[in-house]
Amino acid sequence: MTSHWFWILRRLSRRIWVRATLFSLGGVVTALAATWLSPYIPNDLPTQIGSDAVDNILSIIASSMLTVTTFSLSTMVAAYSAATSNVTPRATRLVIEDTTTHNVLSTFIGSFLFSLVGIIALSTGLYGDKGRVVLFAVTLLVIAAIVVTLLRWIDHLSSLGRVTQTTERVEEAAMEAMRERRRAPYMGGAPLRDPAAIPPTARPVFADAIGYVQHVDVGALSEIARQRSARVYLMSIPGDLVDPTGPIAMTDGFDEEGNAAVRECFAVGGVRSFDQDPRFGASVLTEIASRALSPATNDLGTAIDVIGRTVRLLSVWGEKPETEKEIRYPNVFVPPILIEDLFDDLFVPIARDGASTVEVGVRLQKAFRTLARFGHEGFAENAKRHSAEALERANAALVVEADKRRIEALAREVGAA
Repeated sequence: MTSHWFWILRRLSRRIWVRATLFSLGGVVTALAATWLSPYIPNDLPTQIGSDAVDNILSIIASSMLTVTTFSLSTMVAAYSAATSNVTPRATRLVIEDTTTHNVLSTFIGSFLFSLVGIIALSTGLYGDKGRVVLFAVTLLVIAAIVVTLLRWIDHLSSLGRVTQTTERVEEAAMEAMRERRRAPYMGGAPLRDPAAIPPTARPVFADAIGYVQHVDVGALSEIARQRSARVYLMSIPGDLVDPTGPIAMTDGFDEEGNAAVRECFAVGGVRSFDQDPRFGASVLTEIASRALSPATNDLGTAIDVIGRTVRLLSVWGEKPETEKEIRYPNVFVPPILIEDLFDDLFVPIARDGASTVEVGVRLQKAFRTLARFGHEGFAENAKRHSAEALERANAALVVEADKRRIEALAREVGAA
């Protein structure tokens, strides 16, 4: 599992200002590189190329990139608003972290600064004739990068903030977190299947804030425990809401200093994170379906599409991991994510909000039938349980007997699977 600092760096890499800053520094360095490369330019080359043309080109880039950046920022904000109102606010973060948008805006800002620094350096005579030739060659490369970026941006704008594209991003984030957890079901630690197994000598460690666990550095916990020949029992995993009244961990063999170090290994924030929390991705996915089923939206197609995605998502949970499951940190005990909780996260909201819609009821029963036939551990039992619950809700909400019979027939197939 990722360390705390690597997790912080990964979060920073998703912030647009970080990438824009790096591209901007690259633009400045590129503009000034001509002064360092000028000694390697042949003496007769400046007269052959006509290096004075670079002044006008840089002026055009500077003015156009400022306009394009302003337009792109307004488009980006509009896409965020559309994702918030049409999908769910919890999915907006994935739209904000879109790498294509970050690269496009960073390229525009970097090109603007490149041209601006180039114009300033030209006006002060910093380059000389040979340096201007190098700047001209680099400017041509920058123009090519701008053209490619603009074409990519035009294609990307057609889907930015749209319901289907945002739903796909949520599914990808949930799948990534789910595959990571399948590779290390207990985040590299030993399984803690029954809290009763915690020794009575263990002492509680409490959170110092109210919020959601976003990340747990299991490797650091293991090192702290190894130094003391002790053990750590996690009571909260990423996605759990914690507060100072409930323990986030139990420690056996720790002093107060050690317990304080354990507390530092938990990152607690105001919102849930997709990284170590597969259940959050599942919950956001069903939020999209619930909003689509609301009377104000009335978008059955999106709800049915999400049901198909839930089946695909759960199939990942049943896959054999690419790497062997191993206990890397035997002195840290971690509770599992239960398959019944994943089923509840994915299907209870959809079955509740779509109970009065026969199309949703039919699609749900077909999804349960598929899941029951997968043969993965716990799938058949939970599929049959949710099939019966969805049927009960549909019978209470539907008024047409023919619709009820259609759903009942499919529910019998689920029960026989």
